Amino acid sequence: MQLSRKVQKLFSFDTVESLWEHVCRWTHPVSSQRLLATIDRAELERLRERYPYRPNARKINAYEDADYWIGVNVKRIQDLWLDRCAPLNILDLGCGPGYFLYLCRLFGHEGLGLDPDDEPFFRGTTQFFDVRRAIARINPQTPLPELGKKFDLVTAHRVCFHRISRTENGEWLEWTPADWEFFINDIRTRFLNLHGRLLLEFNRRPDGSSFFTKELRACFLSQGARIRRWKALLAADPTQRPKFNKSKW
Repeated sequence: MQLSRKVQKLFSFDTVESLWEHVCRWTHPVSSQRLLATIDRAELERLRERYPYRPNARKINAYEDADYWIGVNVKRIQDLWLDRCAPLNILDLGCGPGYFLYLCRLFGHEGLGLDPDDEPFFRGTTQFFDVRRAIARINPQTPLPELGKKFDLVTAHRVCFHRISRTENGEWLEWTPADWEFFINDIRTRFLNLHGRLLLEFNRRPDGSSFFTKELRACFLSQGARIRRWKALLAADPTQRPKFNKSKW
């Protein structure tokens, strides 16, 4: 049984898509080391001294690891072809420490982050990276604040704003399909340009399964999403299925 699961995983569609992503990155390499060289690492260390580790905040504390997070965000840049397309206006929801938007700027794009101001360390890093932020929290069935412009690309990486609260047995109470439909419509109608895209990248569930339950997959597909492993990409026009590798706008 164990062998059969391994064989199934080896030949799964997810594996094929992962391999294709690796091939695309390999054919258009980006040097993480050259990008890391643009960061004053000593100043980043001083930021950590100014905003020390918080107890029970393991994920937040790990964001000082520039080597790791630059590597992660280089892959995000490559997967969206942001290293080879014309300059875009980008809105990053839940921008955290600002690594993604910092790299976007190095590739000629203009970015704005949106995040609550809960983490002092993120406040320090976004200022350090010169990343502009709108301070707001994303809530179900609630329009995002007016930002005064529309964007070519709206992103949200490792989404967690859909988690409302924990139940008594420790499971997360999450947004319903109706909440997701409201959110997607709000982004489409108020924040995306005519040919804009919305990328949502999700964490796997605690048991290792996909975020996309049968119900949620049906919901996102009904909105015209192109689903690739743990990511959903949506176009401004719900009748169109957008492409990840879009170099022309």
